[in-house]
Amino acid sequence: MRVIEPSFEVLDEYFKQGRILEQIERCGRVCYKSEDKISKESAVPFIRGIIKRGHESVIEMANLVLEVRASENRLYEDFFIHIPRFCQASKVEQGRFIISGNPRSFRDLARRFPKAPVICTIKKALETRFPVLFEDIKTEDCHTNEVEVRLLSAQEVDGFDLPLLVKHRCLLAHITVNRAVTHELVRHRVASYLQESQRYCRYGEKKFGGQVTFIRPCFFEEGSKEYQLWERAMKDTEAAYLELLKTTSPQAARTVLPNSCKTEIMVHATLEEWQHIFRLRASKAADPSMRQIMLMMLPEFVKRFPSVFESIAKSVEE
Repeated sequence: MRVIEPSFEVLDEYFKQGRILEQIERCGRVCYKSEDKISKESAVPFIRGIIKRGHESVIEMANLVLEVRASENRLYEDFFIHIPRFCQASKVEQGRFIISGNPRSFRDLARRFPKAPVICTIKKALETRFPVLFEDIKTEDCHTNEVEVRLLSAQEVDGFDLPLLVKHRCLLAHITVNRAVTHELVRHRVASYLQESQRYCRYGEKKFGGQVTFIRPCFFEEGSKEYQLWERAMKDTEAAYLELLKTTSPQAARTVLPNSCKTEIMVHATLEEWQHIFRLRASKAADPSMRQIMLMMLPEFVKRFPSVFESIAKSVEE
């Protein structure tokens, strides 16, 4: 039995360096705890396999920000009328728009509306840069001079004014907490999540130390009667889990595991959604375990985007 503290890491270098495929792979491998298989050449075959198996939630874990030049009529007829899922759109000036979304959202559009010129042009621009994301989707050649699409760099996105920035800029966080916290966290709908899978991870294996890892509860002082009771319960459930692994699968054995189990979750959301998450989950009314990790994370977000998060940090301290 192992007991650890909650922790987090903000993973923003992938986006800043344009390493979208590597970011997707990093997030996806957390589910299976197979990060040791990452290499310089592993991202493309990993993503190709994910797409082939239909596990497209994995390719939600990146953000593509586009500058689209087209008439409003053309944008409406080819894009907005289709109600694209998980896309953000802003009109910057007459005939110029910023559209952002994860790769899955643009794949969905390309599959459903292959003849729409705006969508065809977006797909062409993205598959030129990231072929593996679209190589299984065939669309007709519907190129038109009425539409221009350009993938923006991280530097250009970070230069947006505040309203555009919070709407189109995303941050990815790798969070290690207990499962009670993640049950609440995934209720925030306008975000993407990938979580360590108890169905596939066999904690009795050597790579996991042959033991179950738990998050230290913030409710009980170590050494107290309550903590000792909790600790005994965790030891008992670990023993039951490891015994079940001798004759059953991880997905069967996991049925005895409690909310205190350590889990890792990748959370990818816009700055606007992170604002909402912090306002709700870092407040004094939040679950103490949730508030604990949120208050750990908030200063890092303030450091990266002070104009976005400083006021929230002040409000939750009051």
